Amino acid sequence: MTNATGAPARLETLVREQAALRRVATLVARDAEPARIFASVCEEVGRVLGVTTTNLVRFEESGRGTILGAWAARGAPSFPVAADLPMDGGTVAPRVLRSGRPTRIDDYDDLDDELAMRLRAVGIRSAVGAPIVVAGRLWGAVIAASGQPFGLPDDAEERIVGFAQLITDALANADAREQLAASRARILQAGYEERRRLGRDLHDGAQQELVNVVIDLQLAQKRWGEQPERARRLVDDALEHARAAIDDLRDLAAGIHPAVLTDRGLVAALETLASRSRVPVHLDAELDERLPMPVETTAYFVVAEALTNVGKYSGASQAEVTLRLEGGHLEVEVRDDGIGGADAAAGSGLRGLADRVSAMDGRLQVCSPPGRGTLVHARIALG
Repeated sequence: MTNATGAPARLETLVREQAALRRVATLVARDAEPARIFASVCEEVGRVLGVTTTNLVRFEESGRGTILGAWAARGAPSFPVAADLPMDGGTVAPRVLRSGRPTRIDDYDDLDDELAMRLRAVGIRSAVGAPIVVAGRLWGAVIAASGQPFGLPDDAEERIVGFAQLITDALANADAREQLAASRARILQAGYEERRRLGRDLHDGAQQELVNVVIDLQLAQKRWGEQPERARRLVDDALEHARAAIDDLRDLAAGIHPAVLTDRGLVAALETLASRSRVPVHLDAELDERLPMPVETTAYFVVAEALTNVGKYSGASQAEVTLRLEGGHLEVEVRDDGIGGADAAAGSGLRGLADRVSAMDGRLQVCSPPGRGTLVHARIALG
């Protein structure tokens, strides 16, 4: 008789729990604001487990905790959102922080640390918590509490883990949106800065040379009849200024999109880069066919920026550039034997490359231990 009665009850509990998980998952799928998801998780956990209080705690670098989400039954004890919590005691949250595993404490009466006393003061006597891990890092914990010692279901740890995973997914989505927005902002800013740079270079370089051409030719025109030798010298000067302007324009065009890349492909363009490098470069790149132009362009600028950094900062005696096709991706590596210590987050050049590669559904990695050279590796999707 007990088994017949218990089975429907367990089934009903499972149905309620799955419905709660679906409601939270729907919010996650709709990219709801994190605060709304946190509050929803806390409420769903509390109602499913039949507890009076739930909290979502974020572990801070300072070693303390911040409550980002909370729910409490009517008249039940609760901590306010954003409360600052010590994480050095024996209650559930500090134990999750230390172990990274689900934790349960059935009676807080024997604990005398600051947080335990604060919990008892508001009426909390037992709790269970599960870790929230984002990008491999322990981010925080979701905690269900009761006003009674031993007041939690026997399987509370197992059941709360599913909700912790949904919070993980929500945080990963929010983090991805923030990174995408930041990347787009950097790409836009880089575009604005590049246009300003091109404007300055045109004004200070080719434009000035062409102005000199016009002035020299105007003077030559006036002196052609009376001072033919002087006029010829002015024409010669105008030709030099014109050649200088052409050289400036070619350099600018190469910085935007080198002609050799369009005409002869990536390998030929990289050979040109290698020949102009300040340090000797060994190029290992054999491609049997042309790649999509966005892929070739991205790879070209990865190598160009990396070799520029090698020449300016690394103190290297040599560098090596390697290209290979692997599993629908182009793998690009630039390695040097310099002093290392490059920080991809510190300079706009490498950060801009990371954004460019990311826009191609790829990934840029920089490995640069001090004293052991630098490796720049880009993985670019072919389509």
